[in-house]
Amino acid sequence: MNSPLADRMRPQTLEDFFGQQELVGENSFLRQAILADQVPSMILWGPPGSGKTTLASVIAGSTNADFIKISAVTSGIKELRKTIAQAQENQWQKKPTILFVDEIHRWNKAQQDALLPHIENGLLTLIGATTENPSFEVISALVSRCRVFVLHKLEVENLEKILEKALHDKEKGLGLLEIKISPEMINELALLANGDARMALNTLEVASNSAGASKTIDRELVRQIIQKSHLYYDKNGEEHYNIISALHKSMRGGDADAAVYWLARMIEGGEEPTYIARRLLRFASEDVGLADNFALVLANNVFDACHKLGFPECCMHLSQLVIYLAKAPKSVSSYFAYNKAKKDVEDFGNLPVPMHIRNAPTKLMEKLGYGKGYKYTPVEDSSTQEYFPKEIKNRKYL
Repeated sequence: MNSPLADRMRPQTLEDFFGQQELVGENSFLRQAILADQVPSMILWGPPGSGKTTLASVIAGSTNADFIKISAVTSGIKELRKTIAQAQENQWQKKPTILFVDEIHRWNKAQQDALLPHIENGLLTLIGATTENPSFEVISALVSRCRVFVLHKLEVENLEKILEKALHDKEKGLGLLEIKISPEMINELALLANGDARMALNTLEVASNSAGASKTIDRELVRQIIQKSHLYYDKNGEEHYNIISALHKSMRGGDADAAVYWLARMIEGGEEPTYIARRLLRFASEDVGLADNFALVLANNVFDACHKLGFPECCMHLSQLVIYLAKAPKSVSSYFAYNKAKKDVEDFGNLPVPMHIRNAPTKLMEKLGYGKGYKYTPVEDSSTQEYFPKEIKNRKYL
């Protein structure tokens, strides 16, 4: 009973595995593969506590293969070589080998490359677990040799079932402690866990240890344990880009309420206010643009305020700006105009500046025709004057 509750309660069979029904439900490919002991090489991708390691444990308990588990955080090529040697010995004995690599995204390219030939020749079956998008963090050659299964945050009802099981299990759980907790508090624990089974069980375990002689877990006790609900926001991972994208698209779509929500998710998740301010400064020109030129002035002032004040004082400035940008009219004409001009620059290279709009600071340049024929707009009609190089004459970007 010395191991953590979350580890003790880890299911060993599919019947005890709660959630991810689209992945392991009746008649699903993965369920049938596990029951037939014919699992393919795979990558399990999902947020913390969604069941990646648990699903690997279920496979370990259901297979006749030699199941070897290593962590990419603490293991490298040396441990992989030992595993390969063991797999070769297993192969001589006609016993398959399954290698589970937790947090496989932590391995560098060379370490991931070392797996390829052994998966290719069937020496071992790989199960990799990662919280990061495999498209970015796992080499493409490895991804192409594996099935990628996506796990999602667990639903509240699944977390409630997991907590109930832990409370009543007298062998591995807390059943012998006779903890007193209402259904409402179980629901609150499930909500606070934010889809993370490990967090839900860890909180329950700490609360049960802190309940004292009354053996009662109430709201006050839980809130002492969890001062702030868990927010999954990896500033260097995919969720970072998902949420900034949600903020941009909410403002672009004119939904100020949604925009403020995504702003709060970023700030409360620990994002640097100046990073947010930079993105909003870009948005002010790219999306609002000429429809409301004051948006750029306000965005620049808020960026300056974030530098001067920092967190948490600048949160109100960011909120004000996000609401303004969401409600402002939108114009992308300057954005598209620049991109069209950029394409001409790329396609035509360094076209010469027409002679009549060149400056002639010296007599020699004047003799060579620099500035000849230029029409000075304030004093004469210049409506027919051409400002483009002749190769792209009369271009229209706006």
